[in-house]
Amino acid sequence: MAEAAPLEVQLVSPEAVSYSGTAEMVIARTVGGGDVAFMAGHAPFIGVLATWSVDVVRPDGQRDTFAVHRGFVEVSNNEVMILSDVSEAAADIDLQRASAAQSRAQEALAKNPDDLEAVAALERATLRLSISQT
Repeated sequence: MAEAAPLEVQLVSPEAVSYSGTAEMVIARTVGGGDVAFMAGHAPFIGVLATWSVDVVRPDGQRDTFAVHRGFVEVSNNEVMILSDVSEAAADIDLQRASAAQSRAQEALAKNPDDLEAVAALERATLRLSISQT
């Protein structure tokens, strides 16, 4: 039996291309849909991404993890295109900056639990800290 061709993956934000290459699998979290794993031969798919990590499992078995702050994922013809507002490789995350952002967001929420910007900031900072420690 012939081995399936790997996925062609693009992970793009307005600032940069975070990943461009092949993968055996891509794992992302969609809003309202939970985690989804894409492999070669996956049915066409379009989804809205949650603020969560995206894992790219390369053909050599190594895994690259990215913090993705919302966006979209489209899959067709063994190609995965992820367009995000912000994406950061785990290795590129500034831990001090993320920790300070988390503290500021927590302070803002203590003053006003309905502050949607603080909720989003806390979500982003917590994600950054979480994936940078894996």
